[in-house]
Formats: sequence, C-alpha cells, structure tokens
Amino acid sequence: MKKNQHTKTFFLTGGGTGGHIYPCVSILNELKKQGYSSIFYVGNKKNPEFEIITNMGENFLDVPVFGMPRKLSLKFLKWMILLFISIFKCLYYALKFKPDAVFAAGGYVSAPMVIVSNILKIPYIMHDSDAHPGIVTRAFSKNADTLNLAFKEGEKFIKAKRITHFKNPVRDEFFTVSKNEARQNFGLDNELCVLIMGGSQGAKSINSAAIGAIKYFKDNKNVKIIFQTGKKNYEGVIASLQEQDCAVETLENAVIRPYFDKMYLPILAADIIISRAGSLSISEILAAKKPSILIPYPYAAADHQRKNAREIEKTGAALYIEDSDLTPEILIKTIEELILNDKKLKDMIKSASSQITENPTGKILDLILDAAGALEADNN
Repeated sequence: MKKNQHTKTFFLTGGGTGGHIYPCVSILNELKKQGYSSIFYVGNKKNPEFEIITNMGENFLDVPVFGMPRKLSLKFLKWMILLFISIFKCLYYALKFKPDAVFAAGGYVSAPMVIVSNILKIPYIMHDSDAHPGIVTRAFSKNADTLNLAFKEGEKFIKAKRITHFKNPVRDEFFTVSKNEARQNFGLDNELCVLIMGGSQGAKSINSAAIGAIKYFKDNKNVKIIFQTGKKNYEGVIASLQEQDCAVETLENAVIRPYFDKMYLPILAADIIISRAGSLSISEILAAKKPSILIPYPYAAADHQRKNAREIEKTGAALYIEDSDLTPEILIKTIEELILNDKKLKDMIKSASSQITENPTGKILDLILDAAGALEADNN
C-alpha cells in the first residue's frame, strides 16, 4: 500500500554541537505539528543530542561514531572501527524502519546515515549551518536531493545538484513572543539591556570580561546586564564577583544564571547581545533582530566561528572582537560606544532585521517532504 502523508517515515541526523542538533529539533517539531509521528533521530548517545531528544520523548537511534582524529594513531583505528559499526547499525535501522527521507544537519554524527542513504538510494536533504561547510557536507552533498546553506558564502566550497539558501531553522518563539513579553520576565522597564552569553557551557574569556563589565555598570540604573555564565563556570563567576565587591545579592541591575532553558527570552529582551559566533546563536540573534558583538571561539573546527562572525560583520549587523584581544576594558569600551552612538545602534538593528524575516523551518521542511513524496501525495 502506498504511504500517505501521515505514515511517511523520517530520519533526522546530526549531533555533537547545538549547530547540528537544533536544526533537527526544529524540523522534528514542525513534522509533528503537521501530523507525522514516525520520526527517528540518529545520533550518538554520548553526545548532547541524546539527552535533548530523549527528554522530548522522541525516538533515538544510537551510532557510536566520534569525530575523526587528524593523525594516524590507535585512536584513528578505533574511529575507523566505530565508523564501520555505525554504518552497519544505520543499515539495520534503515531496513527496519524504511525512511522515506533523511534530513542531515552535518557533523561527523550524520556521516554513517548519509553513507547508508547513498547505498540504499534513500532521498536525503543536507543542511549546513556555517559559512565554511563541514567535511561531511563537502563529501556527500553531491548526491543530496538538495543542499541548504545558511550562508551563501559556503557555496564556493561545494558541489551539489541543487543548492538553496534558507537560514538556520530556529524556534517558533522568536517569531511569536514579543520583546515586551520577554522583558517582563526580567522586570525590565526602560533600561538598556545587554545580554552576555558564551554558550551553554560558557566561555572563560567572555566570562572574565563580563565580570569586569558588571562591576563597571553596577551603579548605572540605565543599563541592565543579563549574563549566562555556562553551567560549569557559574560558581567560579559568583566567587569572582564576590571578590570584587559585587556580591550577586547586592546587584540590582544584573541577572546572572548558569543557563536559560528558554534562551529565546533573554535574547528577545536584550538591546545588545554579546556572544560566541556559533551558527545557531547567530541565527537566533538575527531572528530576534538584535545588534551583536561577536567574539568567535578561536579553536572551532575549520575556524568556522571566525568565518561566521566575519560574514555577519560584513552585513553591518555585528561588531567583531578577536578572542585574544578581549579584555574587560575592550568590552566595556565597545558596549559604551554602541550605547552612546544611537545612529550606529539603529543601523545595526536595521541590518539585523533584514537578515531573517520569517522562520526558515517551513521552507526546509518542504524540501524534505518533497524528497519523501509527501508534497505530491498532498496534492493528489
């Protein structure tokens, strides 16, 4: 019997970092909204995707593959063995559940399922979040039904039969929750709000500079700082603030948390955002139409964070600070220059507002449904 739209089966794969995981999560949520229930996430149970997907109550299929070592060693041999095991596991999963289409959001986790898609001729859509596409994208995009690139700059590194340029899929809340609603969650009135975030695990260089900024602005009633320290660094940040006579309980214009489960709230509430330059963070900042100060992580694979940050800097939506140049004084000076230069801030807001005008999730989902034959079934 021919499958109808509600009995189509979809595999989503990608993992290791949020830039590979959350595009899949957005697609998964949208598939469920449209009535699809046979959805499986292929990832590594030792990675963050396992906790995220299982906490959502969704189907998780484990592959033990890890990132490829750069040098020949025993670790490289182990990687080769686990890659072959992962490929055979994906073959088993594909033959058992018979996916109609695969969505691969990049990274080493997605490689085994993409290889199997090629072997079994399963239609697959690839998505790459970064300005410089990753190894898996570059290796396997040629046979993809469609490759979606969040950055047009990435096209010069790729050969693919069909390329689209929709941005990263982001959470619906960035388009449904208002700035005023978000600001109410933090008791904000007319203060200018600066959000400082270094990712879920935090960033020591950003945290150190943020501590200096909090001390500098602590008596300024016109500025409020929201600071995500990262789970691992929270206690250290609190202790450092205490040493500098900035005990958290005495700070009236700072909200300091290890992590925000609803990250869209501080992003939407803020007027200026200071962040690493991971592709997902950038997409959420742009979806919220916020000007930003980007401080790329200097050791990211293929230096992709620097490339992401430079691409956004070119649009006028962000300022760029090299991680090695970051000090409390530099951060304070950059924040003050934006606060005091109203025209510059408005120009950056205008540029940020033009980048993502609607959630790309629906457009990317249409590519997946088309590959699975679901759109055709819908129209018949």
